[in-house]
Amino acid sequence: MAQRVTIIDDDTRLTAMLAEYLSAAGFAVEAHPTARLGLAALHRQESDLLILDLMLPDADGFDVCRQIRASSDIPILMLTARGEETDRVVGLEIGADDYLSKPFSSRELLARLRALLRRRGGGSAGAPGVLRFGQLEIDPGSRIVKVDGRDAPMTSYQFDLLVALAEHAGRVLSREQLMDLVKGEELEAFDRSIDVHVSRIRAAIETDPKHPRRIITVRGTGYVFARHQDEGA
Repeated sequence: MAQRVTIIDDDTRLTAMLAEYLSAAGFAVEAHPTARLGLAALHRQESDLLILDLMLPDADGFDVCRQIRASSDIPILMLTARGEETDRVVGLEIGADDYLSKPFSSRELLARLRALLRRRGGGSAGAPGVLRFGQLEIDPGSRIVKVDGRDAPMTSYQFDLLVALAEHAGRVLSREQLMDLVKGEELEAFDRSIDVHVSRIRAAIETDPKHPRRIITVRGTGYVFARHQDEGA
């Protein structure tokens, strides 16, 4: 069954081009020119991935992203005609999984979509077992994180980032190493995106995100996952 991609963007020329290109790549594509129509479509039928424009005629893309993320973990790729880092950081902070500035190549967009879908779908049949660190449990198979038995929701990218840190517990990883481990492809990334995602992960798993004990910042280098923070050993 073809994976479903929903596009919310009022640039009808662009969406027609994307729909044709992605359909040829095997996706089922549905495009909507307004936030109202796009959100209604998502409520009617679940989609595998959302391409969301930042500037919509009836809503701010950031607000739409917040609304969707409040009830869904669908991977979200945000588009914008502006390329400022501030926009990218805000988008990531509110729950977007990736960010692409216009103009962009269709091939790059397709590569990013496939990377997001791979992360959401999990690893291969030989996926590792549950990673346990005291009250923190990370299940790569089901892609669920629990803290003291309670779900800790996060985006697909943030889940993969947490797994990368946990699988290298006790080892300091630079931002460049983390981007390589998570993306696995030579796609545009920027150092501050890692900081934003780590902040969101801390909000989900740390008792006091402002004073983290699990994911520690190593100034000037990167991050380290503290193995024995609450294991009692």
